[in-house]
Amino acid sequence: MPEETAVYTHGHHESVLRSHTWRTAENSAAYLLGELRPGLDVLDVGCGPGTITADLAALVAPGRVTAVDAAEGVLHQARAHAAERGLDNVHFAVADVHALDFPDDSFDVVHAHQVLQHVGDPVQALREMRRVCRPGGVVAARESDYGAFTWFPELPALTEWQELYGRVARANGGEPDAGRRLLSWARGAGFTDITPSAAAWCFATPADRAWWSGLWADRTVASVYARLAVEGGHTTRERLSAVADAWRAWGADEDAWFMVPHGEVLCRV
Repeated sequence: MPEETAVYTHGHHESVLRSHTWRTAENSAAYLLGELRPGLDVLDVGCGPGTITADLAALVAPGRVTAVDAAEGVLHQARAHAAERGLDNVHFAVADVHALDFPDDSFDVVHAHQVLQHVGDPVQALREMRRVCRPGGVVAARESDYGAFTWFPELPALTEWQELYGRVARANGGEPDAGRRLLSWARGAGFTDITPSAAAWCFATPADRAWWSGLWADRTVASVYARLAVEGGHTTRERLSAVADAWRAWGADEDAWFMVPHGEVLCRV
């Protein structure tokens, strides 16, 4: 496998998109919002189904947002979402973050959410994001950190899931504990004016527990991740079913609580 490629561990199963379409600029890019104003040109890298993209487009209009993803199929959903919101200042394209097809100094803001953990060379990706950002602009990245996920009750099968996900993601060329590495990756990419921060999602209300546990139970047995886990020799279908059952049991517990921490960086160019 070339250094600059990696397999997208999650794929685009419905259970994955169930999570991605929940994301908004407010709950997934709050650290960036103070940098946005009307008239800016934004590049959204790894846009997925486009819910964050659409929020960014609304905030910078009449500025333009260019949204790119390595998977052409998911861009159809992103275009439809932008159209539903009546946004005409968004352009979508297929792109590889390791080699962006844009001239130097093309954008005021370059943003990536949950992307660098899935690429083969995150430092090179950040170099490319820096290259296409105009002087005085910002490169913004936010990544979860799977090794720091915390939950209660501490079901052994969920610890098994955490360890298994890490093995599968790394075998695919990614780094699931990306959040803690963002600052070092940004420094390696040549940034010197960096504002690091952290934030978290928390799932503890009955509705949030049901949603989070349900999508992970389904993802554990039905997504690309499930296939890669079995085909890679990391686990069996039977163990995945047991982990899915544990997710549902966790979600049904009235005391259940889950935290997803994220590292963030705002890098001034």
